[in-house]
Amino acid sequence: EIGPQSEEYEFLVDTGADRSWKKARTFDLEAMFEQTRRTAVERSRKVLEAREREREEQTEKEFRIQYAASASSATGPGSTLTEREAVCSESEDNSNEVLSGPSMQSQSSAKGPAEDTDDDDDDDDDDDEFIGPPLPPGFKDSDDDNDNDDTEEEDNNPVKKIPDSHEITLQHGTKTVSALGLDPSGARLITGGYDYDVKFWDFAGMDASLQAFRSLQPCECHQIKSLQYSSTGDVILVVSGNSQAKVLDRDGFPVMECIKGDQYIVDMTNTKGHTAMLNSGCWHPKIKEEFLTCSNDGTVRTWDVNNEKKHKSVFKPRSAQGKRVIPTTCTYSRDGKLIAAGCQDGSIQIWDRNMNVSPVFDNNICFYYFDAH
Repeated sequence: EIGPQSEEYEFLVDTGADRSWKKARTFDLEAMFEQTRRTAVERSRKVLEAREREREEQTEKEFRIQYAASASSATGPGSTLTEREAVCSESEDNSNEVLSGPSMQSQSSAKGPAEDTDDDDDDDDDDDEFIGPPLPPGFKDSDDDNDNDDTEEEDNNPVKKIPDSHEITLQHGTKTVSALGLDPSGARLITGGYDYDVKFWDFAGMDASLQAFRSLQPCECHQIKSLQYSSTGDVILVVSGNSQAKVLDRDGFPVMECIKGDQYIVDMTNTKGHTAMLNSGCWHPKIKEEFLTCSNDGTVRTWDVNNEKKHKSVFKPRSAQGKRVIPTTCTYSRDGKLIAAGCQDGSIQIWDRNMNVSPVFDNNICFYYFDAH
Protein backbone atom coordinates (compact mmCIF):
# COMPACT_ATOMS: atom_id res chain seq x y z
CA GLU A 1 0.00 0.00 0.00
CA ILE A 2 1.43 3.28 -1.08
CA GLY A 3 0.16 6.66 -0.09
CA PRO A 4 1.33 10.22 0.46
CA GLN A 5 2.06 11.41 3.94
CA SER A 6 2.83 15.06 4.13
CA GLU A 7 5.61 15.76 1.55
CA GLU A 8 7.24 12.33 1.83
CA TYR A 9 6.45 8.94 0.37
CA GLU A 10 6.59 5.55 2.11
CA PHE A 11 7.30 2.40 0.15
CA LEU A 12 6.21 -1.01 1.51
CA VAL A 13 8.37 -3.84 0.33
CA ASP A 14 7.25 -7.43 -0.11
CA THR A 15 9.86 -9.50 1.74
CA GLY A 16 9.01 -12.90 0.34
CA ALA A 17 7.04 -16.05 1.30
CA ASP A 18 5.76 -14.91 4.66
CA ARG A 19 4.14 -11.97 2.91
CA SER A 20 5.27 -9.67 5.69
CA TRP A 21 5.45 -6.00 4.91
CA LYS A 22 8.27 -3.77 6.10
CA LYS A 23 8.59 -0.05 5.98
CA ALA A 24 11.10 1.08 3.31
CA ARG A 25 13.56 3.98 3.45
CA THR A 26 12.04 7.44 3.24
CA PHE A 27 13.28 9.73 0.34
CA ASP A 28 13.08 13.55 0.27
CA LEU A 29 12.71 14.29 -3.46
CA GLU A 30 12.69 18.06 -3.05
CA ALA A 31 16.01 17.92 -1.23
CA MET A 32 17.45 15.69 -3.92
CA PHE A 33 16.34 18.04 -6.68
CA GLU A 34 17.72 21.05 -4.81
CA GLN A 35 21.07 19.35 -4.29
CA THR A 36 21.24 18.39 -7.97
CA ARG A 37 20.43 21.94 -9.02
CA ARG A 38 23.11 23.41 -6.77
CA THR A 39 25.68 20.95 -8.07
CA ALA A 40 24.85 21.82 -11.66
CA VAL A 41 25.01 25.55 -10.96
CA GLU A 42 28.37 25.18 -9.20
CA ARG A 43 29.78 23.15 -12.03
CA SER A 44 28.54 25.63 -14.65
CA ARG A 45 30.07 28.48 -12.71
CA LYS A 46 33.46 26.74 -12.57
CA VAL A 47 33.35 26.04 -16.31
CA LEU A 48 32.50 29.68 -17.07
CA GLU A 49 35.28 30.92 -14.78
CA ALA A 50 37.78 28.58 -16.44
CA ARG A 51 36.77 29.80 -19.89
CA GLU A 52 36.98 33.43 -18.80
CA ARG A 53 40.39 32.88 -17.27
CA GLU A 54 41.63 31.17 -20.43
CA ARG A 55 40.32 34.04 -22.57
CA GLU A 56 42.09 36.62 -20.37
CA GLU A 57 45.35 34.67 -20.54
CA GLN A 58 45.13 34.48 -24.34
CA THR A 59 44.42 38.20 -24.61
CA GLU A 60 47.31 39.05 -22.30
CA LYS A 61 49.62 36.77 -24.24
CA GLU A 62 48.71 38.38 -27.58
CA PHE A 63 49.21 41.84 -26.10
CA ARG A 64 52.69 40.94 -24.84
CA ILE A 65 53.66 39.43 -28.20
CA GLN A 66 52.51 42.56 -30.07
CA TYR A 67 54.32 44.80 -27.63
CA ALA A 68 57.53 42.79 -27.88
CA ALA A 69 57.36 42.87 -31.70
CA SER A 70 56.79 46.64 -31.79
CA ALA A 71 59.55 47.23 -29.27
CA SER A 72 62.04 45.01 -31.10
CA SER A 73 61.43 46.91 -34.37
CA ALA A 74 62.55 50.14 -32.71
CA THR A 75 66.28 50.70 -32.10
CA GLY A 76 67.76 52.68 -29.27
CA PRO A 77 68.77 52.37 -25.62
CA GLY A 78 65.42 50.82 -24.67
CA SER A 79 65.99 47.69 -26.76
CA THR A 80 67.76 45.90 -23.88
CA LEU A 81 64.80 46.32 -21.56
CA THR A 82 62.39 45.27 -24.28
CA GLU A 83 64.24 42.02 -24.82
CA ARG A 84 64.20 41.37 -21.06
CA GLU A 85 60.45 41.97 -20.93
CA ALA A 86 59.93 39.58 -23.86
CA VAL A 87 61.92 36.88 -22.03
CA CYS A 88 59.86 37.46 -18.87
CA SER A 89 56.65 37.22 -20.90
CA GLU A 90 57.73 33.91 -22.41
CA SER A 91 58.60 32.50 -18.97
CA GLU A 92 55.23 33.61 -17.65
CA ASP A 93 53.46 31.91 -20.57
CA ASN A 94 55.32 28.66 -19.92
CA SER A 95 54.32 28.68 -16.23
CA ASN A 96 50.64 29.38 -17.10
CA GLU A 97 50.47 32.10 -14.49
CA VAL A 98 47.89 34.87 -14.70
CA LEU A 99 49.29 38.37 -14.40
CA SER A 100 47.74 40.38 -11.60
CA GLY A 101 48.46 44.05 -11.25
CA PRO A 102 50.08 46.60 -13.55
CA SER A 103 52.98 45.64 -15.77
CA MET A 104 56.59 46.65 -15.21
CA GLN A 105 56.36 49.41 -17.76
CA SER A 106 53.21 50.90 -16.23
CA GLN A 107 54.73 50.70 -12.75
CA SER A 108 57.84 52.40 -13.98
CA SER A 109 55.82 55.08 -15.72
CA ALA A 110 53.80 55.68 -12.53
CA LYS A 111 56.74 56.99 -10.51
CA GLY A 112 56.38 60.05 -8.39
CA PRO A 113 57.81 63.46 -9.16
CA ALA A 114 60.80 62.88 -6.95
CA GLU A 115 61.72 59.68 -8.73
CA ASP A 116 61.23 61.37 -12.10
CA THR A 117 63.60 64.13 -11.04
CA ASP A 118 66.23 61.60 -10.04
CA ASP A 119 65.79 59.82 -13.32
CA ASP A 120 66.22 63.08 -15.23
CA ASP A 121 69.51 63.65 -13.43
CA ASP A 122 70.75 60.20 -14.30
CA ASP A 123 69.59 60.16 -17.94
CA ASP A 124 72.99 61.21 -19.26
CA ASP A 125 74.79 58.47 -17.32
CA ASP A 126 72.28 55.62 -17.59
CA ASP A 127 71.00 55.80 -21.16
CA ASP A 128 70.97 52.02 -21.32
CA GLU A 129 68.18 51.92 -18.69
CA PHE A 130 65.77 54.03 -20.72
CA ILE A 131 62.16 52.98 -20.08
CA GLY A 132 59.29 54.08 -22.26
CA PRO A 133 57.22 53.31 -25.31
CA PRO A 134 58.93 52.08 -28.51
CA LEU A 135 60.47 54.65 -30.81
CA PRO A 136 58.28 55.95 -33.64
CA PRO A 137 58.71 54.41 -37.10
CA GLY A 138 60.20 57.62 -38.54
CA PHE A 139 63.02 57.75 -36.01
CA LYS A 140 66.49 57.21 -37.51
CA ASP A 141 69.84 56.82 -35.83
CA SER A 142 73.31 55.83 -36.95
CA ASP A 143 72.43 52.14 -37.17
CA ASP A 144 69.46 52.91 -39.39
CA ASP A 145 71.65 55.09 -41.61
CA ASN A 146 74.14 52.24 -42.00
CA ASP A 147 71.34 49.84 -42.90
CA ASN A 148 70.02 52.32 -45.46
CA ASP A 149 73.50 52.69 -46.96
CA ASP A 150 73.81 48.92 -47.30
CA THR A 151 70.39 48.77 -48.95
CA GLU A 152 71.34 51.54 -51.38
CA GLU A 153 74.57 49.73 -52.26
CA GLU A 154 72.59 46.57 -53.02
CA ASP A 155 70.17 48.58 -55.16
CA ASN A 156 73.06 50.16 -57.08
CA ASN A 157 74.69 46.80 -57.75
CA PRO A 158 74.19 46.14 -61.49
CA VAL A 159 74.27 42.38 -60.96
CA LYS A 160 71.13 42.62 -58.80
CA LYS A 161 69.29 44.39 -61.62
CA ILE A 162 69.67 41.50 -64.07
CA PRO A 163 66.21 39.91 -64.38
CA ASP A 164 67.53 36.36 -64.03
CA SER A 165 64.98 33.80 -62.93
CA HIS A 166 66.55 30.66 -64.43
CA GLU A 167 70.11 29.54 -65.08
CA ILE A 168 71.52 26.93 -67.44
CA THR A 169 75.02 25.84 -68.42
CA LEU A 170 75.82 25.30 -72.11
CA GLN A 171 78.80 23.06 -72.77
CA HIS A 172 80.59 24.24 -75.92
CA GLY A 173 83.53 21.90 -75.68
CA THR A 174 86.66 21.05 -73.74
CA LYS A 175 88.74 24.05 -74.84
CA THR A 176 88.55 27.80 -74.32
CA VAL A 177 85.44 29.64 -75.52
CA SER A 178 86.82 32.72 -77.27
CA ALA A 179 83.78 34.26 -79.02
CA LEU A 180 80.09 34.78 -78.36
CA GLY A 181 77.35 36.25 -80.51
CA LEU A 182 73.73 36.87 -79.52
CA ASP A 183 70.92 37.28 -81.99
CA PRO A 184 69.31 40.77 -81.83
CA SER A 185 65.98 39.13 -80.96
CA GLY A 186 67.60 37.05 -78.22
CA ALA A 187 66.34 33.77 -79.71
CA ARG A 188 69.70 32.32 -80.76
CA LEU A 189 73.28 32.18 -79.51
CA ILE A 190 76.47 31.39 -81.42
CA THR A 191 79.73 30.34 -79.75
CA GLY A 192 83.27 29.77 -80.99
CA GLY A 193 86.45 28.57 -79.33
CA TYR A 194 90.01 27.37 -79.60
CA ASP A 195 88.76 23.98 -80.81
CA TYR A 196 87.91 25.67 -84.18
CA ASP A 197 84.20 24.83 -83.71
CA VAL A 198 81.31 27.23 -84.14
CA LYS A 199 78.08 26.06 -82.49
CA PHE A 200 74.56 27.34 -82.96
CA TRP A 201 72.10 27.34 -80.05
CA ASP A 202 68.37 27.89 -80.40
CA PHE A 203 66.66 28.64 -77.07
CA ALA A 204 63.15 28.08 -78.39
CA GLY A 205 63.93 24.68 -79.90
CA MET A 206 66.27 23.44 -77.16
CA ASP A 207 65.27 20.37 -75.14
CA ALA A 208 66.41 19.22 -71.71
CA SER A 209 69.72 17.95 -73.09
CA LEU A 210 70.82 21.57 -73.82
CA GLN A 211 72.61 20.63 -77.02
CA ALA A 212 73.48 22.86 -79.97
CA PHE A 213 71.44 22.24 -83.09
CA ARG A 214 74.46 22.73 -85.38
CA SER A 215 78.25 22.53 -85.07
CA LEU A 216 80.77 23.29 -87.82
CA GLN A 217 84.33 24.46 -88.50
CA PRO A 218 84.00 27.33 -91.00
CA CYS A 219 87.67 28.32 -90.84
CA GLU A 220 89.21 24.84 -90.78
CA CYS A 221 92.09 24.75 -88.26
CA HIS A 222 92.03 28.41 -87.18
CA GLN A 223 90.90 29.63 -83.78
CA ILE A 224 87.74 31.71 -83.68
CA LYS A 225 88.42 35.33 -82.66
CA SER A 226 85.06 37.08 -83.00
CA LEU A 227 81.42 36.27 -83.80
CA GLN A 228 78.72 38.87 -84.36
CA TYR A 229 75.20 38.91 -85.76
CA SER A 230 74.31 41.73 -88.13
CA SER A 231 71.86 44.44 -87.07
CA THR A 232 69.03 42.50 -88.74
CA GLY A 233 70.20 39.12 -87.44
CA ASP A 234 70.13 37.39 -90.83
CA VAL A 235 73.92 36.94 -91.29
CA ILE A 236 76.91 36.31 -89.01
CA LEU A 237 80.45 37.69 -89.24
CA VAL A 238 83.14 35.14 -88.37
CA VAL A 239 86.66 36.41 -87.63
CA SER A 240 89.29 33.72 -87.13
CA GLY A 241 93.06 33.38 -86.92
CA ASN A 242 93.51 33.40 -90.68
CA SER A 243 93.50 36.47 -92.94
CA GLN A 244 90.03 35.95 -94.47
CA ALA A 245 86.82 36.83 -92.66
CA LYS A 246 83.68 34.88 -93.49
CA VAL A 247 79.98 35.66 -93.47
CA LEU A 248 77.46 32.90 -92.67
CA ASP A 249 73.69 32.90 -92.69
CA ARG A 250 71.57 32.09 -89.62
CA ASP A 251 71.85 28.36 -90.21
CA GLY A 252 75.63 28.32 -90.75
CA PHE A 253 75.77 28.17 -94.54
CA PRO A 254 78.46 30.36 -96.21
CA VAL A 255 77.43 33.64 -97.78
CA MET A 256 80.79 35.21 -98.66
CA GLU A 257 84.51 35.04 -97.88
CA CYS A 258 86.85 38.00 -98.01
CA ILE A 259 89.68 37.83 -100.48
CA LYS A 260 93.26 37.37 -99.35
CA GLY A 261 95.76 40.12 -100.16
CA ASP A 262 99.17 39.85 -101.79
CA GLN A 263 101.73 39.58 -99.01
CA TYR A 264 104.60 40.61 -101.30
CA ILE A 265 103.24 44.13 -101.84
CA VAL A 266 104.77 46.63 -99.42
CA ASP A 267 102.03 49.24 -99.56
CA MET A 268 98.99 47.65 -97.91
CA THR A 269 96.70 50.13 -99.68
CA ASN A 270 97.40 48.45 -102.99
CA THR A 271 96.36 44.99 -101.85
CA LYS A 272 92.79 43.77 -102.13
CA GLY A 273 92.60 42.20 -98.66
CA HIS A 274 94.42 41.35 -95.46
CA THR A 275 97.71 39.52 -95.62
CA ALA A 276 98.10 38.50 -91.96
CA MET A 277 96.06 37.10 -89.09
CA LEU A 278 92.83 38.90 -88.21
CA ASN A 279 92.28 40.31 -84.73
CA SER A 280 88.70 41.62 -84.63
CA GLY A 281 85.68 42.67 -86.67
CA CYS A 282 82.20 44.17 -86.38
CA TRP A 283 79.14 45.14 -88.42
CA HIS A 284 78.11 48.66 -89.37
CA PRO A 285 75.29 49.81 -87.06
CA LYS A 286 73.24 51.38 -89.87
CA ILE A 287 74.31 49.68 -93.13
CA LYS A 288 73.57 45.98 -92.86
CA GLU A 289 75.82 45.01 -95.81
CA GLU A 290 79.02 46.64 -94.47
CA PHE A 291 81.43 45.28 -91.87
CA LEU A 292 84.89 46.15 -90.53
CA THR A 293 88.02 44.05 -89.85
CA CYS A 294 91.53 44.69 -88.51
CA SER A 295 94.62 42.57 -88.91
CA ASN A 296 98.25 42.10 -87.93
CA ASP A 297 99.22 43.52 -91.33
CA GLY A 298 98.65 46.97 -89.78
CA THR A 299 95.43 47.87 -91.58
CA VAL A 300 91.76 48.38 -90.82
CA ARG A 301 89.49 47.56 -93.77
CA THR A 302 85.81 47.93 -94.54
CA TRP A 303 83.96 45.37 -96.67
CA ASP A 304 80.72 44.96 -98.56
CA VAL A 305 78.89 41.62 -98.36
CA ASN A 306 77.91 41.93 -102.01
CA ASN A 307 81.54 42.45 -103.17
CA GLU A 308 84.00 39.87 -101.92
CA LYS A 309 86.70 40.65 -104.50
CA LYS A 310 88.05 43.78 -102.83
CA HIS A 311 87.71 45.88 -99.70
CA LYS A 312 85.79 49.17 -99.75
CA SER A 313 88.35 51.31 -97.93
CA VAL A 314 91.51 50.85 -95.90
CA PHE A 315 92.91 52.73 -92.87
CA LYS A 316 96.52 52.47 -91.70
CA PRO A 317 97.23 53.29 -88.03
CA ARG A 318 100.50 55.07 -87.38
CA SER A 319 102.44 55.83 -84.20
CA ALA A 320 103.49 59.30 -83.14
CA GLN A 321 106.77 58.73 -85.00
CA GLY A 322 104.92 57.73 -88.18
CA LYS A 323 105.67 54.00 -87.88
CA ARG A 324 103.18 51.27 -88.52
CA VAL A 325 101.32 49.88 -85.50
CA ILE A 326 99.10 46.82 -85.30
CA PRO A 327 95.40 47.35 -84.50
CA THR A 328 94.14 44.80 -81.98
CA THR A 329 90.46 45.77 -82.04
CA CYS A 330 88.16 47.98 -84.08
CA THR A 331 84.60 49.30 -84.03
CA TYR A 332 82.18 51.84 -85.46
CA SER A 333 80.70 54.80 -83.62
CA ARG A 334 77.04 54.60 -82.73
CA ASP A 335 75.94 56.58 -85.77
CA GLY A 336 78.45 54.76 -88.02
CA LYS A 337 80.25 57.93 -89.12
CA LEU A 338 83.52 57.23 -87.27
CA ILE A 339 85.85 54.25 -87.16
CA ALA A 340 88.03 53.63 -84.09
CA ALA A 341 90.89 51.20 -83.58
CA GLY A 342 92.77 50.24 -80.43
CA CYS A 343 96.40 49.71 -81.30
CA GLN A 344 99.25 47.66 -79.90
CA ASP A 345 101.18 50.74 -78.75
CA GLY A 346 98.32 51.77 -76.43
CA SER A 347 96.82 54.43 -78.68
CA ILE A 348 93.22 54.77 -79.79
CA GLN A 349 92.99 56.08 -83.33
CA ILE A 350 89.80 57.44 -84.88
CA TRP A 351 89.01 58.17 -88.52
CA ASP A 352 86.11 59.60 -90.42
CA ARG A 353 84.55 56.70 -92.31
CA ASN A 354 84.22 58.79 -95.50
CA MET A 355 87.67 60.47 -95.26
CA ASN A 356 90.84 58.40 -95.34
CA VAL A 357 93.11 60.79 -93.39
CA SER A 358 95.53 60.42 -90.51
CA PRO A 359 94.20 61.15 -87.03
CA VAL A 360 95.59 63.69 -84.55
CA PHE A 361 97.61 62.32 -81.61
CA ASP A 362 97.45 63.64 -78.06
CA ASN A 363 99.19 61.92 -75.09
CA ASN A 364 99.15 58.47 -76.70
CA ILE A 365 95.37 58.76 -77.28
CA CYS A 366 94.41 60.17 -80.63
CA PHE A 367 91.25 61.97 -81.71
CA TYR A 368 90.10 63.15 -85.08
CA TYR A 369 88.06 66.37 -85.18
CA PHE A 370 85.99 67.08 -88.26
CA ASP A 371 83.60 69.77 -89.34
CA ALA A 372 80.11 68.56 -90.17
CA HIS A 373 79.90 71.22 -92.89
